[in-house]
Amino acid sequence: MPDPSAATPAPPSDATALAAALRAGDATATATLERHLDVIARRDPALHAFSVVLTDEARAEAAFRDAGTARGVSAGPLHGVPVAVKEEIDVAGCVTTFGGRANRTPAPADGEVVRRLRDAGAVIVGKTHMPEFGQWPFTESVAHGQTRNPWDPTRSPGGSSGGTAVAVAAGMVPVAIGGDGGGSIRIPSACCGLVGLKPQRGRVSSAPYEHLWWALGTAGPLARSVRDAALVYDVLRGNLPSDLFTCPDPAESFVAAAAREPGRLRIGWSVRPVSRGVRPDRANVAAVEATARLLAELGHDVREVDPGYPDPTAAFVPQFFGGIRAEAAAVEHPEALERRTRQTLALGRWASDAIVRSAIRRGEAVSERANRVFDDVDVLLTPTLACRPPRLGRLDGVGTVRAALRSMPMIAYTALWNVTGNPAMSLPAGLGPDGLPDAVQLVGRLGDEPTLLSLGAQFEAARPFPVLPSAAEPTA
Repeated sequence: MPDPSAATPAPPSDATALAAALRAGDATATATLERHLDVIARRDPALHAFSVVLTDEARAEAAFRDAGTARGVSAGPLHGVPVAVKEEIDVAGCVTTFGGRANRTPAPADGEVVRRLRDAGAVIVGKTHMPEFGQWPFTESVAHGQTRNPWDPTRSPGGSSGGTAVAVAAGMVPVAIGGDGGGSIRIPSACCGLVGLKPQRGRVSSAPYEHLWWALGTAGPLARSVRDAALVYDVLRGNLPSDLFTCPDPAESFVAAAAREPGRLRIGWSVRPVSRGVRPDRANVAAVEATARLLAELGHDVREVDPGYPDPTAAFVPQFFGGIRAEAAAVEHPEALERRTRQTLALGRWASDAIVRSAIRRGEAVSERANRVFDDVDVLLTPTLACRPPRLGRLDGVGTVRAALRSMPMIAYTALWNVTGNPAMSLPAGLGPDGLPDAVQLVGRLGDEPTLLSLGAQFEAARPFPVLPSAAEPTA
């Protein structure tokens, strides 16, 4: 199926270079925004990434940035950069829909993530689609329909941050914010050829909420490059007293980590899925094997390992149900929830707060066992997905149980690391025989995003990531 907007040129996709040009006065925030709004207007009707485009508000914000530049006000690291935000994150004046219709009242204030983006100079251009409450790794909902993969509009962009991924991959914004409770940053990044780092648990504040799916979830950017991801994380990282989960802040900036050589690392690779009964696609296995060979050529000690994965089910499932229940309990119109969501809530009635707390404790034991692999390696290399980006319609006509079964190949390598809290990053690794992006996952020790960023940047330089032709930087 051809993409009717594929010939539309997009603005520069590198947020780091764009921010530098804006700070230097080589471009204006207003002109930059207008170019991106033009791409959104041309491309989004076919792809359906945005739930709302804040045209007037973004124009006012861009004008404010330009006025500050004219007065000599010091510019922030994201000065004038257009950014989109996933529906589950509060943006002042917008309804936080969580992907459905059950909320109607606009949020009175920005969430902490959005506040920090604005403080850094970003221009918030809109909010992006997700499945209701981010339950599934497919961006499909009764309320808002299907979001399409810009590499092949008959395919899913993954989820739950699928709208975020499409907005970045299609050149509508240079960078955008998603969330990850079982792979929801990494999965759509893999489907759409992006960099998606799930940070260490507690690295990014969940305020005004105490948690995002208890110990499982975190917010973070989806980006076109490792250095862009690092730039945004340096803006976002840090905790508030209201956060249920926190972690110590590394002394090294993430931008500095992405700019330095990683040194010689011990890298273990495995294509064994965590989930039983799932078989990885041959193309995804080949991508890991090719990446392992390249990393060895770059001087690393690379070897196949058996990670000895523990079963995370008893830790993950209660927090999944408990997280959905906590979000659903706060909506204004529960009668407007999707039928499948109501089914999820009924199936998860047993996941009381006491059971959720027990699951978090189980997760600590799972983490201790899973992290034994790092006694012998510095980084673990795996596929991000077991399957290729799937056809659209994975949620059509199915209830919670069948949706969960269809989700397993998508989360087979990702969900464990939400239970353990480790940082994990999906990186583009070329194109498969089907013409869709390949991806690999790098998992680091607890708290060690800097090593992943440094290694990821080295890999990126050695094997430049594929760029969707219609999202490439214009030549004029």
